[in-house]
Amino acid sequence: MSIQTDYWALQDLNLRPPACRAREPASGNLATGCSLAGSDSARGESIARLMHPLFQEGKGGSIPTSPLQLWIHRISFSHAKELNLLWHSRLPKCGTGAIKNQPFLCYGASYEDCLYAVAIWAHPVARNLPQRTWLELRRFAISADAPRNTGSRMLRVMARLIRTDRPHVEVLVSYQDTLVHTGSIYRAAGWSATAKKQPSLWHCPSRPNRATPILSAKQRWEKVL
Repeated sequence: MSIQTDYWALQDLNLRPPACRAREPASGNLATGCSLAGSDSARGESIARLMHPLFQEGKGGSIPTSPLQLWIHRISFSHAKELNLLWHSRLPKCGTGAIKNQPFLCYGASYEDCLYAVAIWAHPVARNLPQRTWLELRRFAISADAPRNTGSRMLRVMARLIRTDRPHVEVLVSYQDTLVHTGSIYRAAGWSATAKKQPSLWHCPSRPNRATPILSAKQRWEKVL
């Protein structure tokens, strides 16, 4: 096996880590991962990032140095939405629109029970796209202290997990904001750039959008499963 092939084989591995060892009390700086001491805002974010906050309070852990250390797994929509609000630079809010019981599919990337990235998937927003066989990445938020290349590895692993969790899905789709992102994580994860959508105002009274739309071009990326 070549070095390059071996690297991508490792990228696709998603082994659940062993039970976390007991953690030593941390200093309170968020740079130490999920420490719960320090300011109220830091403490609030730390608690939100913990997978089991009732049992982890007062503990802290080390920060992963490689994306291969992260375990990608299902999480609740409420947990994903809470961390997206903290981490997403452009679209911190994620509502359900007119469909209150939207079947969101959410994943998190964790290390020692602490989340470092979240992703929210749902039916495509564009009604002209297949609603059953396509799945859109609606939000993808990564913490500032996540390892480099967390985004591309999580995309690769999620594609494999979706084949199991949603076997009827044939194509994944996502939109990149060209004003602030280059699309490198999609290229690295084997996605293909397709159409580019120019900025436009939202004119659909039956589907209200945010009060201040982001007027930048969107690059559409697709991944055939």
